[in-house]
Amino acid sequence: MNYLLPILAVLLSFVFVYIIKPENKNHFKLVLAFSGAFLLALTIFELFPSVYEHSDAKTVGVFVMLGILLQIFLEFFSKGAEHGHVHIDSEKSGFPWAIFISLCIHSFLEGFPIEHHDTILYGVLIHKIPIAIILSIFLLTSKISFTKALLFTTLFSLMTPMGSYIAAHAQWIANYYAPITALVIGVFLHISTVILFESSEGHSFNLRKIFVIILGIVFAYFL
Repeated sequence: MNYLLPILAVLLSFVFVYIIKPENKNHFKLVLAFSGAFLLALTIFELFPSVYEHSDAKTVGVFVMLGILLQIFLEFFSKGAEHGHVHIDSEKSGFPWAIFISLCIHSFLEGFPIEHHDTILYGVLIHKIPIAIILSIFLLTSKISFTKALLFTTLFSLMTPMGSYIAAHAQWIANYYAPITALVIGVFLHISTVILFESSEGHSFNLRKIFVIILGIVFAYFL
């Protein structure tokens, strides 16, 4: 299920967009806010304690910061697609290679902690579904062909299971569990906090957003 669910989450989101054809990505802002809070809380509750058990605080801190910097670098190419802030020129029909590669790297890294922390799978799924829906909306409403859009989505869906598979079967990953997990923590911290702010107009939180954010934290705590 660790391998299958991330694939289904992305592909079913693509099918949903293709059939239902939602046009306004703003409808998913509350879902994004929930996913950001849920992922952030799981990162703090599950991943932080485990890395501090396997490494010293300074090393963990360095790799967390490297993860944040890595995600900032990836977003230079993805234009913020990891948190629903997609910019694809609707007049271009060429394959968006920069977005594709950066999203795949991000998704690949997401798979690493799933092998040792099953609950992180739920955080990744809840994060991935609204992002996949928003990404699919842009792909299917652009001049990119349906075949290219489907290929993009399919390959993207495989990245997280590939990261989980390598984490489970590559011995060198096990030897560097703490620094790699700390790197992913940095990625998650940046993504989740940006989602929380970008899901609100003018960086202000109304009562509905506060409610879903608290709900996401509570759900993560009791997992």
